[in-house]
Amino acid sequence: MFLFLGLCIACQATSVNADTLQSEHYQLDESAIGTSNLNQSSSTSYQSTDATGFFVIGNAASANYQIDVGTKTTNDPTLAFSVNTSNADFGVFSASSASVTTASFSVSNYTSYGYVVQIFGNPPNYAGHTISAMAETGDSQPGTEQFGINLVANTQPYSFGANLDNGQFGFGTINANYSTPNKYRYVSGETIASAPKSSGVTTYTISYLVNVTNLIPGGRYYSDQTIIITGTY
Repeated sequence: MFLFLGLCIACQATSVNADTLQSEHYQLDESAIGTSNLNQSSSTSYQSTDATGFFVIGNAASANYQIDVGTKTTNDPTLAFSVNTSNADFGVFSASSASVTTASFSVSNYTSYGYVVQIFGNPPNYAGHTISAMAETGDSQPGTEQFGINLVANTQPYSFGANLDNGQFGFGTINANYSTPNKYRYVSGETIASAPKSSGVTTYTISYLVNVTNLIPGGRYYSDQTIIITGTY
């Protein structure tokens, strides 16, 4: 047995006439409700145009001020970071040539006045012996104990590392002690980078350098590095 249900839906369209927006002295023709409307209404002395919808997402900045345009977001300050490289390996140390490696991290901050990045930790060490840190900014010197870093692309002793990547809206900068290619330094607790104002994502690459002598104890050397990022308000 089959049961068929027949449904009949009746619709009636009623014509609607939209009145022109006008008063005793002014009149708006072709008006519309909504965003991104390109219609314009004008007379000899007046003109109206829709502004909403013409904004684009982005940042405009001068030396002292900046404005971010986009959808509404919270005004709570936010500081975010990520470690992109959890382990860095120098390989085998040699007294005849430098050993190098890299690691990277990213920082962004919102509605604050910027941030500072500090690095803490001991140079590589093993069996009570610690490789000497470069307290002064200088060149790589194979055959001399050295542990140093910078945050730029280098060509000496090899081509390695990378300059910072500010993406579209980043304002990160590198501290002067760590911003010169082929020059290295390491002082635990020093500021290595910063942003002077609210900033989008900036990715930093740390270039590590080690030189050793033939007299250091043989073994596996370790170094723990801690990066602390502090928002400035």
